[in-house]
Amino acid sequence: MNITYQLGKYQSAVDEGLQLLAAQKIIARIWEHDHTVWKAEPTEITNRLGWLRIDEAMRPDIERMQAFTADLLAQGYTDAVVLGMGGSSLAPEVFSRTYENSNGLRLQILDSTDPGVVLERERSFDLKKTLFIVATKSGGTAETLSAFKYFYNRLVDSVGRQHTGEHFVAITDPGSKLVDLAKLYKFQDIFLNEPNIGGRYSALSFFGLLPASLSGVQLPRLIANASDMSATCGPQIQAQNNPAAVLGTVLGQFAKAGKDKITFTASPAIANFPNWVEQLIAESTGKEGKGILPVVGEALGKPKDYGNDRLFVHLQVGDDPTHRAALKGLADVGYPVVRIHLETIYDLGGQFLLWELATAVAGYFLQINPFDQPNVESAKVLARQMVSAYTESGELPAGEYSTPSAAALTEFLAQSHPGDYVALQAYLNPTPEVETALTELRLGIRDTYKVATTLGFGPRFLHSTGQLHKGDRGNGLFIQFVSDAEQDLPIPDEAGASASAMSFDTLKKAQALGDAQALRDAGRRVIVFEVGASPAVLISSLGNG
Repeated sequence: MNITYQLGKYQSAVDEGLQLLAAQKIIARIWEHDHTVWKAEPTEITNRLGWLRIDEAMRPDIERMQAFTADLLAQGYTDAVVLGMGGSSLAPEVFSRTYENSNGLRLQILDSTDPGVVLERERSFDLKKTLFIVATKSGGTAETLSAFKYFYNRLVDSVGRQHTGEHFVAITDPGSKLVDLAKLYKFQDIFLNEPNIGGRYSALSFFGLLPASLSGVQLPRLIANASDMSATCGPQIQAQNNPAAVLGTVLGQFAKAGKDKITFTASPAIANFPNWVEQLIAESTGKEGKGILPVVGEALGKPKDYGNDRLFVHLQVGDDPTHRAALKGLADVGYPVVRIHLETIYDLGGQFLLWELATAVAGYFLQINPFDQPNVESAKVLARQMVSAYTESGELPAGEYSTPSAAALTEFLAQSHPGDYVALQAYLNPTPEVETALTELRLGIRDTYKVATTLGFGPRFLHSTGQLHKGDRGNGLFIQFVSDAEQDLPIPDEAGASASAMSFDTLKKAQALGDAQALRDAGRRVIVFEVGASPAVLISSLGNG
């Protein structure tokens, strides 16, 4: 790995930051689990640093995971599906989209409550040959357990109750509710994770590595690369020579200077990796009125399309020339650009650790705790209230909706100012048509208003960027889209039973209502559009005003 920086006039601020790191011995103190790097109290810090040496801790379990994979293949399994949210799904998604699975199972991710997504996943595999990975640190994640109950019942119908448990495996913390559930329903296996790791820092634990193993990733090679990065960024390496220290200082000092929109591009071979980094940075730094906004999937434009709040980061594999000319054009007119050069896709093993440590360093400069998520629960609480109201009355509470029109959107966006960002929050099935419509809309907004744009599909973003949306300095404008289901699906009240008081579409809409209300309660600017059962056409019309 090689990193180059073109920072212009901000180089001096980075140099000063590195001097401060050295003087305060910050890197060594992080490796020593010293909570005072971030806060005076150890709460949600000292019990969240297990990721620092997770490469060493996981090495003895590689053989177990490889043997488990071989056994599944011998049993005739062809597919594996991760049922998880946020940190339980984003690293597996990177592995599923980056590495060939010729020596493993086909790996898919289900992190949505949209019934269209659930149906698409179900139709894409043979239930009788599919293993479901129920992955949740707490053991109580509503979306994950809803998917488990649905697929448990589908398997009872397909293979019989006696054999249904064989199609499930759990990844969770010791003592969680999922441990008891897995035993009750006779899961094929339970993988107990290191508990002193938060979800977004868990890529190199069981949450990431078991799905990686099942999909055929060479775990020894991946872990070896992570260990190499650990040594390169270790406590004995001086700050100015420590890649994580330098990168974290750049992130932190640039954010303090107002360049808090870190805009990612990547070689096609690792195009999904920035989606994992997005959660890591957003959920770790977006709190206490501060935050760094990761901008992922926003196609590169010309210099005139951007405000002065951008920092560009490009991850390149080998000699891939993608984005080279566009980034040079941005650097030539003074935009700061960071280029990270990877030799192979297995260098991602080290990238997970590099970005985790760099984010922790950025948290030091921002004077926040990068390991808690104080605002995530607000949307969950409000969603539960919406569900309770539905249970009592049979109807969800009325939401605050605007008539979908280009005029309404233009009036809403007129509130934007330099340094703001616009977040498209899509409680939709991400079909190709929907993604195209949303992508065109976000680029139109960027080019017209010169603000950064993000796109997240609900409810998955509630477990990642949702923290930043409610915890940052309030400079976001939120456009929420909520669709109707073409075909709804019941969520069983209990696995193995037919009774159902809630459907997936109702749960999704309750989550959208809760999220919108949590944003309003936090003083955010929000507009909500109901887009029916044909959202792509309506979304496209919004950009024609």
